Amino acid sequence: MRLRLTLAKALVRFLTVQSVETPAGPQPLFGGVFAIFGHGNVAGLGPALHAHRRELPVLRAHNEQAMALAAIAYAKTHARRRMMACTSSIGPGATNMVTAAALAHVNRLPVLLLPGDVFADRRPDPVLQQIESFGDPTITANDAFRPVSRYFDRLTRPEQLLTSLPAALRVLLDPAECGPATLALPQDVQTQSAEFPAAFFEPRLHRILRAIPDRRSVQTVAALLGTAKRPLVLVGGGVKYALAEKRLAAFLAARGLPCAETQAGKGAIASSNPANLGALGVTGTAAANQAAARCDLVLAIGTRLADFPTASRTIFGAAKIVQINVGAFDAHKHGAIPLVGDASECLRTLDAALGRWRAPAAWTNAAARSAKAWHRRVETIVRVGKGLPSDAQVLGAVNKFASGFPHIVVCAAGGLPGELHKLWQASDATSYHVEYGYSCMGYEIAGGLGAKLAAPQREVVVLVGDGSYLMMNSEIATSVALGAKLIVLVLDNRAFGCIERLQRATGGAPFNNSLDDAHPHVDFAAHAAALGARAEKVVGLAGLPAALARARAAKTTSVIVIDTDRRLSTQEGGAWWDVAIDDMPRGTAARKRRSTYLRNRNRQSLGA
Repeated sequence: MRLRLTLAKALVRFLTVQSVETPAGPQPLFGGVFAIFGHGNVAGLGPALHAHRRELPVLRAHNEQAMALAAIAYAKTHARRRMMACTSSIGPGATNMVTAAALAHVNRLPVLLLPGDVFADRRPDPVLQQIESFGDPTITANDAFRPVSRYFDRLTRPEQLLTSLPAALRVLLDPAECGPATLALPQDVQTQSAEFPAAFFEPRLHRILRAIPDRRSVQTVAALLGTAKRPLVLVGGGVKYALAEKRLAAFLAARGLPCAETQAGKGAIASSNPANLGALGVTGTAAANQAAARCDLVLAIGTRLADFPTASRTIFGAAKIVQINVGAFDAHKHGAIPLVGDASECLRTLDAALGRWRAPAAWTNAAARSAKAWHRRVETIVRVGKGLPSDAQVLGAVNKFASGFPHIVVCAAGGLPGELHKLWQASDATSYHVEYGYSCMGYEIAGGLGAKLAAPQREVVVLVGDGSYLMMNSEIATSVALGAKLIVLVLDNRAFGCIERLQRATGGAPFNNSLDDAHPHVDFAAHAAALGARAEKVVGLAGLPAALARARAAKTTSVIVIDTDRRLSTQEGGAWWDVAIDDMPRGTAARKRRSTYLRNRNRQSLGA
């Protein structure tokens, strides 16, 4: 049996019949479609989405980048088991989503992007918003998606959907290849019909594959671990995506292993777990970074080993690195000994191969003491002081507030992610949601919206600096319209504070980062209220707990504004970060900075 449908109708119908196995049982694979209509998708995908709006909810955002960021946060909150699609018009509507595609690519997160495109038959060219390549008429604005998509296709005939759409889903659901899939849809082709086999639209239940590691590789890693005197586990986001949190906690306890965590991995092991030394690297804790300096073997699980956790490849010294990763691309980084496979399956087989082995008790006990000492230090750091509060002191108050109920804290850019990484006490894997692979300003509120749509039973607390708020705040209005309640805390230091500090640290004069002189003071509470939120400004930390309680009791999105001191940041912990220094220094201080920089460069491991 065959059905005659337009490309748009066939695409939407296909999406409605896809489901996926989750810990809560089978669920629709696509939680909905974010759509901002314009020429290029309104006459094709628009009617098709309208016809299936009950099976596939359609959500209207206020910015294409923001809606794609929300969709990505939705997938992250669902540990990549569920996802959303996003459709836009051609031109700026499409290119607005390119930044979000890059974020999804870096963070290995699934999102289906369906930008409209110019006419495939080219008869009315150049159409409104069309980018013309003088030497290649096949190039359109959507070619900007190619380097930031894990799968890209431009459909020039409706029949191509039969091969391209399943291929896109394969990438979206593949643990190793996971990332954004982009199907560029010329506006004329969306409305063209073809015959599709009825079997194409039969319901399908997807299962996330668990790659089994090679037995010999497991034995190699077990032998290395079995001879290690000071082994350290590094927990990455892959632990969460493999739903391996409980297995890892049991593995650490059984083997006496301490662990440190990346931004993506934070929360996989509760901060209160005595094995957890906390954040590693540039934004790391003193406990974790000291252990990394002393360890002789690193068992990294589900991480890209980027420059922040590795302190630009200086954190581990001469230690051997073993990489457990579902993607061979990541497993071989830093000259690591690779163990390619699903994190949970790798831990299961490795645990069996280790027999009765445990890490030396002296190392285990020293790590536990170090973790306790760091927790005591955190209590001091977040203690209320005089004058404008630091970011750390604000986080301490919010962390205390949120500890009494299921929550998700969302953040992305500026100085806040570093303070959160060091200081936030995470209770579970879902509770900590910081986008730091792309560190995208503007992610925070849109990401909070996506997290709330994915986990409506949790209170979502968005932490955002004034710079990121000004960059993208439109989804406050979307959250109000959708009834997706957020608690948004704006920390106003009237600057791009962390970049100003970096400017000073690298020898530059404070320049073009402070907003005190260049801009009038922004009334963020009034602005948020104009977007439909309930909003208030608190003066100092004393009024913050009551304001947070009012926000939690409210039935709609609340925005709380508090002034902070941009000069203050947590000095404890941390490690070197490679930011290039002028190689023609002038003056004693500049020469000293250059000399220090070169010494650190000489410490870098230059493995693959």
